[in-house]
Amino acid sequence: MRQRFWFRPPYAALAGGLLSLALLLAVATAPADPPFIVVASTTSTEQSGLFGHIAPRFTEATGVRVRVVAVGTGQAFAIARAGDADILLVHDPDGEAEFVAAGFGVERSPVMFNDFVILGPANDPAGIAGAQSAVEALQRIAAAQVPFASRGDDSGTHRAEQRLWAAADIDPAGRWYRELGSGMGPTMNTAAGMDAYVVADRATWLNFHNRQNLVILFQGDEVLFNRYGSVLINPERHPHLKHDLAIQWHEWLVSAPGQAAIASYEINGEPLFFPNAD
Repeated sequence: MRQRFWFRPPYAALAGGLLSLALLLAVATAPADPPFIVVASTTSTEQSGLFGHIAPRFTEATGVRVRVVAVGTGQAFAIARAGDADILLVHDPDGEAEFVAAGFGVERSPVMFNDFVILGPANDPAGIAGAQSAVEALQRIAAAQVPFASRGDDSGTHRAEQRLWAAADIDPAGRWYRELGSGMGPTMNTAAGMDAYVVADRATWLNFHNRQNLVILFQGDEVLFNRYGSVLINPERHPHLKHDLAIQWHEWLVSAPGQAAIASYEINGEPLFFPNAD
């Protein structure tokens, strides 16, 4: 019986070595993933389409990409306190000031503003279109006990709504008041489906397509003014975060190019946000 001997010719070993070396060089010289920051922000800001408009402009200017975690403002604060986002962009000035005062943030800068509106069915069963103030509008809704859809999610919009109920000296409860625990878009969808009243931010309303019978019934009260701020997170609390990149975003938002980008975001010729506020 013949015995076979298998061997690897020297040139095959050399070729394998060269291939390994080539692979190592390819890995070593491959371009690194582009840098990015995580922005904890609100569902209303994200659902308005603003980030899709301004983030590419920031990336073009700096090379830094923006990843948005869109939640209610209360949850955005919690994410930032836990060190799971590099920076905040929310709309609760009182909460933002408390966040900084507690040592979680080091700087808040006003970025933009718009306003809240009160939506409802076009036939306006509670007659809020004739109210003299936002507080009176909510008092009429509560007196009529007609359906009201609340976000109920500790968002900036929900906090604003709760302040209005407190100013009206009303603790809303009962079958007419529905706390949904959802974002602005889903809450408006529910309100449209059940012909309910709802407090919404104007930007998300302008970008909302399932309006059905919903219309703006009350607007213009100064208490409905809606301010947005960018908050830098304290590097001493969370040194692992990308503070240098977050500062670039923070400063770009209030720079002339950033403010121009915000101002240029329109739907059907109507601006959704106005640069800077405070």
